[in-house]
Amino acid sequence: MKYFYILLLCISSIGFAQIPANYYDSAEGLTGYALKTELMNIIANGHNDQGYNALYYGYETTHSDNMNVPGYENDNTVLSYYNENPNGPDPYSYNHHTNKCGNYNSENDCYNREHLVPQSSFNSASPMKNDIHHVVPSDGYVNGQRGSFPFGTVGNATWTSLNGSKKGSSNVPGYSGTVFEPIDEFKGDIARAILYFVTRYQNNVDNYTSFQMFNGTNDQALESWAVDMLLDWHYNVDPVDAREIARNHAAYNFQGNANPFVDHPEYANMIWNPTPDTEAPSNPTNLIASNPTDNSITLSWTPSNDNVAVASYDVFRDGVFAFSTSENSTTAYGLSAETEYCFTVRAKDTSGNTSGFSNEACETTTNNGSVGGGTECISESFENIPDNASGYSIRTWTGDDGGTWTATDARTDQTLSNRAITIREGALTMPTTTGGIGSLTVTTLRVFSGGSGTFNVNVNGVLVGTIPFSGSEQTTTISNINIENNVSVVIDGNSNGDRVIFDDLSYTCYAPMNVEEFNIETVKLHPNPTKGSLTIGLKSSKDTNIEIYDILGKPVFRTLISKTSTIDLQNLKSGIYIVKITQNNSTITKKLVKQ
Repeated sequence: MKYFYILLLCISSIGFAQIPANYYDSAEGLTGYALKTELMNIIANGHNDQGYNALYYGYETTHSDNMNVPGYENDNTVLSYYNENPNGPDPYSYNHHTNKCGNYNSENDCYNREHLVPQSSFNSASPMKNDIHHVVPSDGYVNGQRGSFPFGTVGNATWTSLNGSKKGSSNVPGYSGTVFEPIDEFKGDIARAILYFVTRYQNNVDNYTSFQMFNGTNDQALESWAVDMLLDWHYNVDPVDAREIARNHAAYNFQGNANPFVDHPEYANMIWNPTPDTEAPSNPTNLIASNPTDNSITLSWTPSNDNVAVASYDVFRDGVFAFSTSENSTTAYGLSAETEYCFTVRAKDTSGNTSGFSNEACETTTNNGSVGGGTECISESFENIPDNASGYSIRTWTGDDGGTWTATDARTDQTLSNRAITIREGALTMPTTTGGIGSLTVTTLRVFSGGSGTFNVNVNGVLVGTIPFSGSEQTTTISNINIENNVSVVIDGNSNGDRVIFDDLSYTCYAPMNVEEFNIETVKLHPNPTKGSLTIGLKSSKDTNIEIYDILGKPVFRTLISKTSTIDLQNLKSGIYIVKITQNNSTITKKLVKQ
């Protein structure tokens, strides 16, 4: 039987059969397992099983990289949870209907269809086998590595994919076996797919106990450890975003039913956690600002307490959100010399409850002549890399500054000034830092046979320069990168098999530029709070990038303006957002409240 589908070049509401406005009306007022049963009735009605072969055609609209999301390629390739890199170039990609498995021996051989709930648990029966809400495109080799293992968070990894998904021993409270952990970007997608499955197939799920996340009941369906973890992934790690909403509409268009936990995220707590944690952490106390330099100030405070656990702390600078940290001490970088800054801190628990603010602590930066981000934000000698190994694999270690470094397709037995990391066709990923980046310096040397070439330097997924290498040792500095706030730096892009040593790598902090008529006082947002439209007032007529992020750092809006402009934010949910406004290399942030 042949299947004919229209290939939509952009996932949008145009051309889609929309989920009816009254789709969930019959669930109104229900909670607990009565709500789950009614949702089962809703999503079973209209579910049109398209068959297993049709999934590849459905992926053209449900799993295409074409949402124009920051960090993604927007190239219409297959969007797979195990090879997408939201913070830089993908390690590899597939075009739809090309390189379908087949045999495979390694990543990037072919792609196939992964059942997030393994087929073995339901004996490959339909419609479960063909349900696009939980059967997703996957690299064949990674799919094989995942096998039928439950999802979880990994303590000690025994295998890691090129995008950072990994397999290993569980550190999930309540489960001690082997688990598979996707990257944070897709944990919520996978959690909602499993919640969908146990709801859609509620009448049979008690028989699917070979999958270790299931507990053999129809109502709760999931082991208690799995419930706790999936709700955390759903609400805290990776909440619903615009990309997934579009995917859910496309899935409805494909097979006639929707995932209720995408349309109504609150349903998950109403079913599995009807009395959720609503207790906020205690306020952080004794905030101290100290050790000023020309562009940094150290902060420390007494930790908060919580009835469950404190997950992170939000640091505010002069009343505006600056960054988050999981520790009760940190350093604020990217500051101007001889300037007073005032800080406050608040705590956030694992359920997203926030405390009140700490006391305010102020400090003035020094003026010792540092310019151009002259203070080092990161410096790495590679002395802490794993023991000498000549094989090429994933290497992870704690760097000189205490952060986690990762190198893929790398060996650790070659030396330059002393110990060093050698990378073939992999990537070097540095820990995220909060002080921005001014310039980067590193020493390279190609070893063994080969030629000369370059590696790419990507900051927050954007190419900012290249690092040359050859058979002669050379030190390269990429100047004037000048990116503010949190930065994630990745070096990659060598595809010719040359083996290159990296040593003595460092980058300086960002030092803000003095841009006339562009500062926190001259840029106005009004009305704020807003119910829909927002006017951004500029004094200059330069091109200005506007980016809006939710409180968890997920991008929700992006546009370019060149003068005072009004933008429509009707589709944003009520809540607190951060508006990032960038002219040239200068960026400011402001808080926005959407009513």
